[in-house]
Amino acid sequence: MAITTNASWHPDTDATPTPRDVAAMAEVLEGRHGAFAADVAEFFASYHGEKGDAGRAWAWSGVAELVRNRERARLDRM
Repeated sequence: MAITTNASWHPDTDATPTPRDVAAMAEVLEGRHGAFAADVAEFFASYHGEKGDAGRAWAWSGVAELVRNRERARLDRM
């Protein structure tokens, strides 16, 4: 099994995701964690916030918000 790394990635680089990235992250979390997806995203937001990485914290907060909005929309359709 080969391990690949992205040589251009650096922890101090801007990690601002595109709306498409946020939607993909939300879909993965919903698929893997179901009703807990927003909580998982909030965990990552808190983790990165405590570590001083505001960009990643903001990104994960956006994922959590999107997951909650999608859940609300699904419930409204019922």
